[in-house]
Amino acid sequence: MFMIVNFAAFEIAWLSSVIGAAQQMPWLGPVAALIVLALHFRAARKPFEEMLLVLICALIGAGFDSILVTAGWVTYDAGLFSEYFAPYWIITMWMLFATTLNVSMRWLRGKPWLAALLGLYGGPASYLAGEALGGIVLVDKVAALAALAIGWAIIMPTLMWLSENLDGMPGKRRTWIAERGR
Repeated sequence: MFMIVNFAAFEIAWLSSVIGAAQQMPWLGPVAALIVLALHFRAARKPFEEMLLVLICALIGAGFDSILVTAGWVTYDAGLFSEYFAPYWIITMWMLFATTLNVSMRWLRGKPWLAALLGLYGGPASYLAGEALGGIVLVDKVAALAALAIGWAIIMPTLMWLSENLDGMPGKRRTWIAERGR
């Protein structure tokens, strides 16, 4: 049941972020994300580990999306810190995404090739959906989609590995470090 709630909360906050940005209300997504994050940390067995995973995911996302912005492949109309940096609502979406890694996406653990394949297709699909809803613009669509596919194919297995080693949620814990000792 917690997996379904986690996925639904992510989807609602994701939509709030994109639609909020499209409607020039970029604060809407971060408010929704803050609520989801508070509930997530409250449910965590080890909130510090989950917080660390969320912050690392935010840094990875801020860097990746800022590269897309700086390259001129993606633009945003709302919530910008600068013309060379990803908007704050995108960064909170990365934080929100981190809440799914140890819950509704736990099934991807130990499957780096499947995680890469999901990233290869799912990453660009998410940005295309964001564009369809008016939250972002893929300026050079071919270059943007290629960069998104490659980036997410690398990021997704990396995030799954991090989630295995920074798992603060209830349930069976499997870490790469513990398994190496066997």
